[in-house]
Amino acid sequence: MTPPPLREAARAVVLDTGQRVLLLRYDEDSGFWATPGGRLELGEDYPAALRRELTEELGAADVPLGAQLAERRLHHPVAGHWVRQVEKYFLVCAEATDFAADRATQTDNIRESRWWTLTELRDTGETVYPLGLAGLIADVLRNGAPKQPTTLN
Repeated sequence: MTPPPLREAARAVVLDTGQRVLLLRYDEDSGFWATPGGRLELGEDYPAALRRELTEELGAADVPLGAQLAERRLHHPVAGHWVRQVEKYFLVCAEATDFAADRATQTDNIRESRWWTLTELRDTGETVYPLGLAGLIADVLRNGAPKQPTTLN
């Protein structure tokens, strides 16, 4: 049996000075919230892909990327085809004013964006990806970025 093709994706854990995280809502699979980001294009590394995705999806001003916080590996369908996805999550410290919907060029079926407090994230009954995001953010707020990326489910 041939394994599904590899799909690499760069994702941002965007935190503001109020310690809120920016999440995007999608309608697929009964609806879910997720961190901004997307797949690497030919020739891109993870940071370049993430900068491009933040600009395309959110009209980001030149936001600086921080340390890689985590990695997640999973098999899941994308556009009806199974892939082996490797996602790398990077810290981005930014404010709402760093993003402008009118500058976004590819919103990729994003239904809304919202800044969540850690309490809201922990208490929500809604589906949020990646699983374990609240714990990851709590660790970053308490201890700073990890020396080695955390593994997420």
